[in-house]
Amino acid sequence: MERRNYIKPALGFGMHLVMDGYGSERHLLEDINLLYDFLSLFPEKIGMNKIMPPYVFRYTGGKPEDWGLSGFVLIAESHISIHTFPEKSFLSLDVFSCKEFDADRVISYVSKLFDVDKHEVKVFDRGVEFPNHIRSAAQVTTSDRIRLIKE
Repeated sequence: MERRNYIKPALGFGMHLVMDGYGSERHLLEDINLLYDFLSLFPEKIGMNKIMPPYVFRYTGGKPEDWGLSGFVLIAESHISIHTFPEKSFLSLDVFSCKEFDADRVISYVSKLFDVDKHEVKVFDRGVEFPNHIRSAAQVTTSDRIRLIKE
């Protein structure tokens, strides 16, 4: 699997990692205790601060094969959520944080824990105009807007 170096942007609120994992074993994706423990312990592993216990529940959809587990944990820096679909050997993970984190470490950890064969990853810069540093953000925003007006 390709290794990329994802880092928090210089401007903006933070990064949002979205990972879709394929090929996991059913027994891992239907283990509610595994999901709970992951959400309970993982924030500390990536330098985040859990502010509430995780919430994990079983969902049964309109089609029998759409059932799965969903869970999330609020962290001081934002949130981590995961959804599993055991019948389809699929999981979907989101990690959103205003604090820098090692996205490659997240991808590797989740891939190993849930025995992911293949994954798709996207990392978004959230709140691009969020004023981390008021003067710098104002200068960037102003220059971008001037450029757009001229186009």
